[in-house]
Amino acid sequence: MRDVKCIVLGTGTSAGVPAIGCECEVCRSDDPRDVRTRTSAALRFTDRDGGVRTILIDTSPDLRQQALREGLTRCDAIVFTHHHVDHVFGLDEVRRFNAVMQAPIDLYAEERTLENLHRVYPHIFEAEKNINPSFVATLRPHRLNCFQPFVLHGLRITPLRLLHGRLPILGYRFDAEDPVESGEESPFPMAWCTDVSSIPPETWPHLRGLRTLFLDLLRHRSHPTHFTRDQAVRAASEIGAERTWFIHMAHEISHARDDAELPPGMALAWDGLRC
Repeated sequence: MRDVKCIVLGTGTSAGVPAIGCECEVCRSDDPRDVRTRTSAALRFTDRDGGVRTILIDTSPDLRQQALREGLTRCDAIVFTHHHVDHVFGLDEVRRFNAVMQAPIDLYAEERTLENLHRVYPHIFEAEKNINPSFVATLRPHRLNCFQPFVLHGLRITPLRLLHGRLPILGYRFDAEDPVESGEESPFPMAWCTDVSSIPPETWPHLRGLRTLFLDLLRHRSHPTHFTRDQAVRAASEIGAERTWFIHMAHEISHARDDAELPPGMALAWDGLRC
């Protein structure tokens, strides 16, 4: 494995930043790091056979804009954390990757998320019922079970249980099953943990030994379904990754102000970050 990058496509909460109709300091900021599309990411690498691979983590409503901005031209697979609008409503956009690659896309999610995707996108999953022939995505769904790893193109992916309020969702741990080319930096082992309000006891062992952690940090004030700044910092300190990047931030978080107050080894991510 070589040329490994995690590309942060979006770092914003469900409303995005700037938020519609808001005149707060952050929404009016001229700092490009305060412009946040909805949270998602892409893992891009070259596999052992020389094939360039891209795996998406969620498909935000801003996927088209994100893909154009980052020059994404293929998608080999998608892993979904959960079925909320800000994490799945870009799924229709992946049909362009189908057209470019002339190949289907593997889709991985828990049963609850698969059921909701089928409900929202019957034109994709039951294309034979469309009244007119339509240009729709070609997907191969796979049902995931928590803590049961699977391998994609030399990358071992372990679904992790997280709690988003009362809703059980998935985070993911990514490990390079194939060695990364000598002398090359890699984000692995890496965990992606968005939309978190608590981490169950059975998940903590899977968060040990990380080089890179991406972790939910919504705002300073308490929220029933997301970590606050202080909760996120405490969790990150206990996990102890070499580098922690915070994601899923609302417009109450100012990049310049709040990033400067974080402990060493922790930082606010931004749209377009590559690590």
